[in-house]
Amino acid sequence: MGDDSATSAVSPKDRFLTVYGRKPVLEALADTGLEVDKVILADTVRGPGAAEIQRAAKAAGVPVQRASAHRVKVLAGNGKQDQGVLADVVAPRMRSLATALADRRPPARVLLLDGITTPANVGMILRTATAAGLDGVIVPRRGVAALDPMVVKASAGVAFRAPVLRCGSAREAAELLTEAGYSIYALGASAKSTVFDVELPQRTAFVLGGETDGVGEEVGELVTEWLRIPMPGDVESLNVSAAAAVLSFELVRRFR
Repeated sequence: MGDDSATSAVSPKDRFLTVYGRKPVLEALADTGLEVDKVILADTVRGPGAAEIQRAAKAAGVPVQRASAHRVKVLAGNGKQDQGVLADVVAPRMRSLATALADRRPPARVLLLDGITTPANVGMILRTATAAGLDGVIVPRRGVAALDPMVVKASAGVAFRAPVLRCGSAREAAELLTEAGYSIYALGASAKSTVFDVELPQRTAFVLGGETDGVGEEVGELVTEWLRIPMPGDVESLNVSAAAAVLSFELVRRFR
């Protein structure tokens, strides 16, 4: 592992998944398989609701911090549904993409999410990729659905232990991958090669584009080759999470 400051400085955003709302926070505290770093409770939350959260946190040995309602809203980043409470849950396999690429054994095969804004799709992709044993799913902080309770729910809780790699944007990820010697593949309906017959080098990244616009132009400029999923039936395209499943388990078939 490199020990220079660029790779050793760890942002809290690369360590925790933040869940908000009374029920998700209570569920996280009750799950003995999860490590909750802290609970933050708005000073406007009083009475039985606050007492229930504080009891659950104490039973789990988790510290509770008080903050203004505005601060909780900013930290949750969700607008209106935080209910004045959030919890930072340790995601043991989550780290920055830069850190992963600087590792002595960088990830061999990763997915890169580009413009996927539906939380259900992000959650299902995280579940599928984790099940398939992929080395990483790059989830940029901009342009992709935030890793919030809706994503966690869609992943059936797998998001907490998924191999999530963080960076600023999909373009930034594509540049880092290119510099690190990865070949970048993207799914496109009109491509000549298919995911089943392309020869893959050792280090590969697969871009999954957004629900309406597909792979963005900024990332498309750095794509090594476009691939398609052959569909003999009369259907134009698959949902992005279904496409991710086809791709992930083709990689299982090849490299198991």
